Amino acid sequence: MRRRGWIQFSTLCWSIFVAGWNDGTLGPLLPRLQEVYHVSYAVVSLIFIVNCLGYLSGASTYLYLTDRFGFGIMVVFASVMAMVGFALEAAAPPFPAYVIGYLFSGFGMSFLDAGSNAFVASLSHDTSNKMGIMHAVYGLGAMCAPLVSTQFARLPRWSFAYLVHIGLTFVNAVLEAFTFRFKGQDQCLQEVGQLPPEKTTETEAGVNKYKQTFRLRAVHLMAFFIFTYVGVEVTIGGWIVTYIINERHGGPNSGYISSGFFGGLTLGRVALLWINKKIGEWRVIFLYIAICIGLELVVWLVPDLLSGAICVSFVGFFLGPIFPIVMNHAGNILPPSLISGGISWIASFGAAGGAVFPFITGAIASGTSIASLQPLLVAMMGLLLVIWAFVPRSREALK
Repeated sequence: MRRRGWIQFSTLCWSIFVAGWNDGTLGPLLPRLQEVYHVSYAVVSLIFIVNCLGYLSGASTYLYLTDRFGFGIMVVFASVMAMVGFALEAAAPPFPAYVIGYLFSGFGMSFLDAGSNAFVASLSHDTSNKMGIMHAVYGLGAMCAPLVSTQFARLPRWSFAYLVHIGLTFVNAVLEAFTFRFKGQDQCLQEVGQLPPEKTTETEAGVNKYKQTFRLRAVHLMAFFIFTYVGVEVTIGGWIVTYIINERHGGPNSGYISSGFFGGLTLGRVALLWINKKIGEWRVIFLYIAICIGLELVVWLVPDLLSGAICVSFVGFFLGPIFPIVMNHAGNILPPSLISGGISWIASFGAAGGAVFPFITGAIASGTSIASLQPLLVAMMGLLLVIWAFVPRSREALK
């Protein structure tokens, strides 16, 4: 059973690696997309909006589809949907068709992201460490992707970067099929000796999971928090290269700064695990956000390329642990039978933030300049502090 559990966890880590790779690819490609398609900041930002629609469609149907068809079937289907989107993008079609590809890939990635988080949060043993490790693997994927996409951005066939996506996602579909064998999540957990969660009194009374989940104020608070958090993360990863090139006069190797950010994200999710436990996961989030605000002020106010690049990496380092902490906190305070639905909604809604805020950044930059990136990030981080103060600390406080 222990070996089976590690096989399941390793497969989920690969899924989240693919999701990280997908999120880390676009930043270095944005300047090339503007050059090839002759579009403004606002128009190229439509990519984020269409990606958002894909994620939201996945978020709103995840609970229903996994309950109806099973976790194992839906994660394989999601991988296929993502490959359809990547195939469209790899063909470098006219800009509207290229953007439509993100509708399919967004839907697929939302299932892989939400499904992995919900599954690990439902585990009864060593959940905190596994969540931290899994999201470090996400950061690893997001760190490696810009190294590859920066090279493709210089080539005539820049869109072939998405062929790598197709290969990684195909491997993921095969692994998911062999590991979970098209079974439901509860069946997969029973294979590793974990009993299904007890039903709530409302479930026994016939109230469906949708209603129970959306009645919980904590779910909406954490969803809004993650919506903003992922917005910060993807905005930095997506626009920092353009900011460095235009505002700090960086060269063609500026794409590697995005890798530095995601590298910090990866390292922080593992290296800071002991601090999370020492200070307490609920309290430590305030510390990390405050440090990130200070570092962003340095990037904004000190016009130096090297110090800015270093600070961006440290922003990733301290920003990194926040997402797995919130996922783990949700697993600790939500009723066991609602963890899967609640966390899938929180994670998928967060991915929508990863589309909305980068689009807002691009729209503002079209009217002003990309220099508006830094004050917007500082404001978003301040908003995170306010939202987290209202999130319940324990399951008892939820009642």
